[in-house]
Amino acid sequence: MSDAKAAGTRLVFITGASSGIGQALAWRFYQAGYSLALVARRTEETQAWASAVDISPDRYRIYNADVSVSDSIVQAGLECLDQQGVPDVVIASAGISVGIDTAERGDLDVMARVLATNTVGTAATFHPFVEPMTRRGSGALVGIGSVAGIRGLPGHGAYCASKAGVISYCESLRGELKSSGVKVVTICPGYIDTPLTRKNRYGMPFLMQVEDFSAKTFQAIEAGASYRVIPWQMGVVAKLMRLLPNWLFDLLLKGRPRKHRISGD
Repeated sequence: MSDAKAAGTRLVFITGASSGIGQALAWRFYQAGYSLALVARRTEETQAWASAVDISPDRYRIYNADVSVSDSIVQAGLECLDQQGVPDVVIASAGISVGIDTAERGDLDVMARVLATNTVGTAATFHPFVEPMTRRGSGALVGIGSVAGIRGLPGHGAYCASKAGVISYCESLRGELKSSGVKVVTICPGYIDTPLTRKNRYGMPFLMQVEDFSAKTFQAIEAGASYRVIPWQMGVVAKLMRLLPNWLFDLLLKGRPRKHRISGD
């Protein structure tokens, strides 16, 4: 176990730490005094970032894992338990977003990868920590959903399905762990300015800077929220989306540009 953890510093385990939301959350938690367990496929980039922002070497470790492969991310969690101890917060923020066309056979494989990363990857990220946190009687498991998980958007079938899965899965897990002392938190971002969203070819209302998002997310987790849409304006949009009848919802989205597919279409 690390000296920082032994001395009482809180620990956060974060996937997708090489860029975007995961990296911004890592920095926010570090600023709040947490030690970091950073998980990424691109470990060299993660190391370069940690060095560039001058994160103290005794307050972080980097674990290489592919979240879409359950054995890989589970192994990273087990290594964290062995080297740094039981985290106080686990954030499953690794994710991919790409459009699909169900008429294209190759896109079925793309959809499988999106679901493996975003949905199954969330459960696999949590898996190593459920029993240790339950034994301790405390901790927070944080799933990153999306406003896109509330209703299906044309051309976004894989991503919307994956994030709807995250939302429902976290709700189920929250009920299962209700009496254990372990909190399950669902965060649903709207449009956040990250390398992923910069590729979008449609308007992104209430676009939020990733630093602001990480601050709001940190506040929600610390407050013990069970579900939070960030920014709040997108929470209003989400409620309206739920209420719209299908004919009106379909009409409003008619002709909306679709998310880029792997092929670039």
